[in-house]
Amino acid sequence: AVDCSFSRGVCDWKQDADDDFDWNPADRDRGDGYYMAVPAFVGHKKDTGRLKLLLTDLKPKSSYCLIFSYRLAGERVGKLRVFLANKKTTPVWEQNKGKDERWRTGKIDIFQGAETTNSVTFESERGKGKTGEIGVDNVILISGLCPED
Repeated sequence: AVDCSFSRGVCDWKQDADDDFDWNPADRDRGDGYYMAVPAFVGHKKDTGRLKLLLTDLKPKSSYCLIFSYRLAGERVGKLRVFLANKKTTPVWEQNKGKDERWRTGKIDIFQGAETTNSVTFESERGKGKTGEIGVDNVILISGLCPED
C-alpha cells in the first residue's frame, strides 16, 4: 500500500495553478498531524480548488483501490469530486453534502488499461454556505479491487 496521508506520506501532491484557490493544511482536533482542507468562505460560489496526487509506477493492466477520508462539514458547503487523469471531464466520485460533520471513507476502483492513470485530482467546489469546510486525509493506494465493507 502507498500511504499518501499529508502528515508523513511519500506521495507527490501538487496544487493546481489554474484553479481559483488552494487547499491548505489544517490541524487535526487531537493534534496527530494534519489534513488538507478548504474552508467554506474561500472564493466565490462555483469557484474550484484542485489538489493533484501524482501516481508513479502503477502497472498497466492491473487494478488498484484508492481509499481516502473525507468530510463535508457545514450547510451547503459545496462539492467534493475526484477525477482520474485519463478521464478528465467526468468525476469518478462526487459528494455534495455531509449528513453531519464526521469523517467518512471514500473508495474508488482504478482499472489500468494499456495506459496507466498518472494522477488523481481532488476538486473542491465552493457552495453557498459561509461556514464549515471540505477536508480530505489519509489517502491510500492499494493493489487490487477495493475491499467490500
